[in-house]
Amino acid sequence: MLALAACAAPTPKPAALPPAPPPLDASYDWHVLLVAPFGSVLKDVPLTLHEVLLFRDEAHAASAADELECYAVDGKRPRFIARPLSEYLLCFKQDRLTRVEATVGLPTDEAAQIFADACGLWLKSGQAGADACAGSDGGIAYIGHLDSEPDGSETQMRVQLDAPERAPDRASDRAPDRQ
Repeated sequence: MLALAACAAPTPKPAALPPAPPPLDASYDWHVLLVAPFGSVLKDVPLTLHEVLLFRDEAHAASAADELECYAVDGKRPRFIARPLSEYLLCFKQDRLTRVEATVGLPTDEAAQIFADACGLWLKSGQAGADACAGSDGGIAYIGHLDSEPDGSETQMRVQLDAPERAPDRASDRAPDRQ
């Protein structure tokens, strides 16, 4: 009889799971910042650009970044993290696209969570900290970090993408074929 009663008793319902957070939109992926493939020549970039002079402090004076010629976009910039970019630079070395730098303003009270969500999306292989996220994907190196404004009004999220290092062309090093 006891076994029969156990079969007739209602089965307890499992506790309801909390709702899943909404999926991040495509603008959270750093790939949206690549408007042209790395290695593209300046004239092939499908945007109107103007040259920007970058001033660096003495600590960065001898860096490879000084060899870069950077350009800002005239007109519409890509949306990143569901927001308009406050700064967007395409940098060229020897007339080839080698770096993209982007900055987007975030509300200070939400910046850490937004950054963590974006970093979680990016990380396939890399490292994440409280305010930095770095890794690579397809040879493209990326690094993102948060910078707070001194007055605490806004936090800037900065992302830098660097082109894969190319192996030197060894064809020119070969001796000509002799027959």
